[in-house]
Amino acid sequence: MTASEGHPGSEAYPGSEAHPRVVVGVDGSPSSYAALRWAVRYARLVDGVVEAVHAWSTPTELSWSGLVIDPDFDLNNARERFAQGLDAVFGAGRPAELREHLVAGDPSEVLIRASQGADVLVVGRRGRGGFARAMLGSVSQRCAQHAACPVVVVHEERDPAG
Repeated sequence: MTASEGHPGSEAYPGSEAHPRVVVGVDGSPSSYAALRWAVRYARLVDGVVEAVHAWSTPTELSWSGLVIDPDFDLNNARERFAQGLDAVFGAGRPAELREHLVAGDPSEVLIRASQGADVLVVGRRGRGGFARAMLGSVSQRCAQHAACPVVVVHEERDPAG
């Protein structure tokens, strides 16, 4: 897994430029895990590589580590949550075509930068109501408007029994 201040790109993986780049945002939500599964299935169809991107940041007023901001603690916490999420989706057998990127920054900005040179950007949609979406913004909406490649928005998978 790479952790950086920059953004993922095909230059980080020699030879990946010969394969389609499928970038997917993973934030720990069920819809992002559905997007990750979709991205892997699609990449297998087109002989591509999947770049799973988890954006993290240290809040300005309060961090996971408390009132004293400790970026290393927050980075390690983000790394652990990202790994746990990937384990929840794939178990011990992560796909060979999967590349993992932990990137500092605003999720929509990180994903829009990561879309440069990608063949497709895949994001989940949480389905927040109108007020929450208006106040918080929508990562999927911003990506759809500003990404440098086509964007696929995946909804949370529904339980077929319920």
